[in-house]
Amino acid sequence: MKSVDHLINHLRVFRLTMESQTVSQPEFPLFDFSIPELKPGSDEWVSTCKALRIALEDHGAFLVLYNKVDDSIYASSRQLFDLSTQAKMQETSEKPAHGYVGQVPGAPLFESHAVDNPLSQQDCQKFARILWPSGNDFFSEAVSAYAKGLVELDQMLKRMVFESYGIDSEKCESFLESNKYVLRFYKYLPARTDEGENGVLPHPDTTLFTILHQDSEGLEVQNKDDQWVRVDVSPSLFCVVVGDAFSVWSNDRICPRYHQVMIKTKTRPRYSIGLLSYAGQTISPQEELVDDQHPLRYKPFNHYKYLTAIATKEGLNSDYQHRLKEFCGV
Repeated sequence: MKSVDHLINHLRVFRLTMESQTVSQPEFPLFDFSIPELKPGSDEWVSTCKALRIALEDHGAFLVLYNKVDDSIYASSRQLFDLSTQAKMQETSEKPAHGYVGQVPGAPLFESHAVDNPLSQQDCQKFARILWPSGNDFFSEAVSAYAKGLVELDQMLKRMVFESYGIDSEKCESFLESNKYVLRFYKYLPARTDEGENGVLPHPDTTLFTILHQDSEGLEVQNKDDQWVRVDVSPSLFCVVVGDAFSVWSNDRICPRYHQVMIKTKTRPRYSIGLLSYAGQTISPQEELVDDQHPLRYKPFNHYKYLTAIATKEGLNSDYQHRLKEFCGV
């Protein structure tokens, strides 16, 4: 991968093909995190912090080249989804939105499962013992190693955002220490029609950040002109999308981006993996990000109470655009 020498080189173009129409304007920026020059305090670091913050404000999503994780994790993903439905549906976490999702009439191609606190080898083993009676060391060790690499990326990205906004580093470290993580596995059956079909309908996430990786194409992210941009596939390419909770943290300077999965292939299942981060402490809009142009928009926000609220029947029927304001808007 080539080194990135100037800010403009971070803004690489991903284009959307919709039938015969191609969007020609520059789309989601791509940041190369494989280069050795990207160290705190370096010119490369400072320029990347600024570019990343601008990307989030303008797009709510960006792409990252990152080579510190092993895509052999997909072997573990296949092991997981090869289990019986009865085994997968066992309760693995008491937290809302932290378990198995599948057999959903509105999304027949889709199922998903999540490992809570994947940085903990003990919690990974606990998850494996619930689904495999004799445990599964291969699975738990692979999950823990993969999560460790992605959490390192997640925290680097957040440090860059804090620094670009001029927010105290001690506040940043306290925030990062409180973050909670889930590693979520996704499987999509092949499309049943020649035209393809939705694996997952358009939605924003409820997270702080979601870092997505895919083994085959399908992920699409909506740009600010409401056009769908298809994300390319590579072992080292990740898509970062902002969730609802980061809207609160940033006082709406950074807002979630809708994304979906469109399944085109009819030959084999599609697998993807996401690292989801949640706020483990009550958060409020940063005082540095509240001013006359950006008046206070949110009350203090408890992430897990939010997840519980939107998991109710009323919450599930709420409009994505209004659920956060209804929960903690000023």
